[in-house]
Amino acid sequence: MAAMRDEDDDGAAVGDINITPLVDVLMVVLVMFILTATAQVSGIQVNLPKASSTVSLVQPKTKAISINEAGQVFLDAYPVTLPELEDRLRTEKALNPDFPVIVRGDSIVQYQKVVEVLDLLRRLELSQVGLVTGKPQ
Repeated sequence: MAAMRDEDDDGAAVGDINITPLVDVLMVVLVMFILTATAQVSGIQVNLPKASSTVSLVQPKTKAISINEAGQVFLDAYPVTLPELEDRLRTEKALNPDFPVIVRGDSIVQYQKVVEVLDLLRRLELSQVGLVTGKPQ
């Protein structure tokens, strides 16, 4: 056995391939694929109004503001008041000044509540704001 080890140390070609690095890379790619395939903007289930054309604004750092049929406001999936929403968005803007925001309002929610949220976003000078609608059926 000692003689065989000496031959490998001399720089001779090795007859087998080490596939451990390949398996490591494939596992990382698989995990990244799983994470990106299941990534969504999480939030509250709302009945979106329908529009004839829609544009996707989903990006990794997108903040979703949802307003349910009762007029309750949610940031991502957490209920917030308007002052709490303002504080959290100010904090996010300090960390990432150009992040996109989408507003998901239920189709039967009072228009005033949506206007209050849009006014808050204007005061914070957030420029990437989108309104989410559903596809017509």
